[in-house]
Amino acid sequence: MPLLESPFAQLDLIRQPEQPNEPLQAFDAADEYLLNHLAEQQPAASTRVLVLNDSFGALAASLVGKVALTSSTDSFLAALALEKNLARNGLPFDAVTVIPASAPLLGPFDRVLIRVPKTLALLEEQLIRLQGKLAPGAQVVAAAMIKHLPRAAGELLERYVGPMQASLAVKKARLLIATPDGRPAVASPYPTRYRLDQPAIELLNHANVFCREGLDIGTRAFLPHLPSNLGQARVADLGCGNGVLAIASALNNPEAHYTLVDESFMAVQSAAQNWQAALAQREVTVRASDGLAGQEPQSLDVVLCNPPFHQQQVVGDFLAWRMFQQAREALVVGGALYIVGNRHLGYHSKLARLFRGVEQVAATPKFVILKARK
Repeated sequence: MPLLESPFAQLDLIRQPEQPNEPLQAFDAADEYLLNHLAEQQPAASTRVLVLNDSFGALAASLVGKVALTSSTDSFLAALALEKNLARNGLPFDAVTVIPASAPLLGPFDRVLIRVPKTLALLEEQLIRLQGKLAPGAQVVAAAMIKHLPRAAGELLERYVGPMQASLAVKKARLLIATPDGRPAVASPYPTRYRLDQPAIELLNHANVFCREGLDIGTRAFLPHLPSNLGQARVADLGCGNGVLAIASALNNPEAHYTLVDESFMAVQSAAQNWQAALAQREVTVRASDGLAGQEPQSLDVVLCNPPFHQQQVVGDFLAWRMFQQAREALVVGGALYIVGNRHLGYHSKLARLFRGVEQVAATPKFVILKARK
């Protein structure tokens, strides 16, 4: 893999989660462009720099020891990548203040470097949270590869920060440079809420939660077919999002024990709040993690999962396959993984390679609900 070279550092970087013969690198031309732009300004070691949405730590790792650095991300995997890449390059982890996107920022900041996220609601929420956190003379610079840069990103910068200028394209990357001009403070439209009829609950969704405006159609197909009569089973909602699968299951299984995991800090925050609203003080474990990577082997009886089919802009079944492997490891012998998936993804044959029995629980024209028994 090529090294990331910038005026600040030369780094050997890896992606998370790791996979053999990784075809993709852990940085791109937009990272390089941001670093070169900052270097031209010759920041002092005391310059307070905030990095947002640094996918695999390329920006933060480059700037360690060069500026006063804070990195904020909504991705547990991104935070893990930063930690691993710092260690890989012999850099001190405590030189970076890492803040989950679900937590408040502690300004003021002189420079803000943003990788434009796939979900523009996350960008909007982050820009709103910058209100009152920018030092005099601050600059906010957002970057993306042009093919992933929607016009709305520049509009959001102008609305919440100040006048914005788009740079020339370099290696198919572009910068959006905004100059703060003391815009009046705006209340955030997030979290959003929507109600379900069955079960009769209201779901709160922070800005980066998948399908925050309403229930996604895969989950809608899954809900009527969640397992019942689970007794005191230990159940995990893997990739829990706002927690709807676990909450619906828990309402029908009053004695079961639940663990909700997601790699999005905002998803975990939403799930915890939704569980408390629907199930009050009923005991639960909710955590941001790399799926079930931290789960004890053979410690679960049931895993519920609506697996993702992309990581940022990269589409594929790598993450789903990894989740299936994690579920198998965490389940007891005789335990079961229940999933919903698009018919065309062929999950039945993939699960059959890992589990001793796979059956179709239900189907719609678009989705299948499958049960895989260990």
